[in-house]
Amino acid sequence: MDVHMDFKEEPPSFAPSSFAPSKTRWAWIACLWMGLGMLTATQTVVGMRADGMQHQWGRLFLTLLLSCMIWAPATPFIQWLGQRFPLTRWRPLSTWLVHLLACTAVGLMYAAWAAWLQGMLRPWGSRADDRPLRTIFASIFSNDYLLFVILYAAVLAIDYALESRKRLAQRETEAARLSEELSKARLDALRRQLEPHFLFNTLNAVAGLVREERNDDAVTMIARLSDLLRRVLERSDQQEISLGEEMDMLGRYLDIQKMRFSDRLQVAVDVPQELLATRVPSLILQPMIENAIQHGIGRRVEGGAIEIGASRLDGLLTIRVRNDGPSLPADWEQVQRGIGISNVRRRLQSLYGKRCVLDIHNHTAGGVEVLLSFPLRTCAP
Repeated sequence: MDVHMDFKEEPPSFAPSSFAPSKTRWAWIACLWMGLGMLTATQTVVGMRADGMQHQWGRLFLTLLLSCMIWAPATPFIQWLGQRFPLTRWRPLSTWLVHLLACTAVGLMYAAWAAWLQGMLRPWGSRADDRPLRTIFASIFSNDYLLFVILYAAVLAIDYALESRKRLAQRETEAARLSEELSKARLDALRRQLEPHFLFNTLNAVAGLVREERNDDAVTMIARLSDLLRRVLERSDQQEISLGEEMDMLGRYLDIQKMRFSDRLQVAVDVPQELLATRVPSLILQPMIENAIQHGIGRRVEGGAIEIGASRLDGLLTIRVRNDGPSLPADWEQVQRGIGISNVRRRLQSLYGKRCVLDIHNHTAGGVEVLLSFPLRTCAP
């Protein structure tokens, strides 16, 4: 199967979003400017009172607080301009002029709003309140223009920081999704590698029965192989199944092998009932049983026995497969490099990482034992 995936990485950009923010965003913007206004008004009033000045403190506090609130409706406009004309790179002079004009426009609105508030509330309690509105407006605009630039730049900087964080989170989510899909594709490839290997070996056994003129057994084996393959295909989309389902498919595979070896193959199973609902990788036992038969039982004229067991300890499920055939030579890892065991090892590492163990060793009572351990998890009902 040839799979071609073409990824295009788009350069970072600030695509203009909707000018009208959501209600939640409006609430955050209003709260932030309300907090800044209260901080500024409190600092100004407390400082002036400490210096012994005499003003209408309540009116002054309200004037300063409400003056800051003009920045709340201006903030979405500034954010939209920041996305429409980003300053993250050196751009044509027109981009800087757009932001300079926008900052000036916001400053004019602030000065007009603040001048009208002072004319209405008369917070100073002195002749300063008797000045014409245009004089108050000009004084506020000229004295606070640098503050306008700082606030305008702060809104842009915060918006760019939030957008960068959002893009980073999106890229991390996308990377995690692609990593998961790659892992699934790798596991599927390992399964596809195992299934034909198991099929060819079984067909070879059928051919052996035909050569021995055991035609009825060969037909029965083909029928059982068909049934087993049907069960495998039904679960082809599942990387993990219950241990009970795995033991059921393994039993069908052993029925096929028993037809081949007859009384030369003995099987003993010791799997507690409470472990049958635990999750195991599908077709994880078949390669180990196949190796036990091919390299152990099949090399002895008198045949032999295979023991299959399962246990739990410290949150791990351990599956044991032992045969009483010949022991492994010292250099077996360099000499014997079959598809089955290497496939099992790679699947375990893909599914469980470092929390899995595949140990193959000579048993003290003779023969070879395979221990397979991985995190114990229970299938949903």
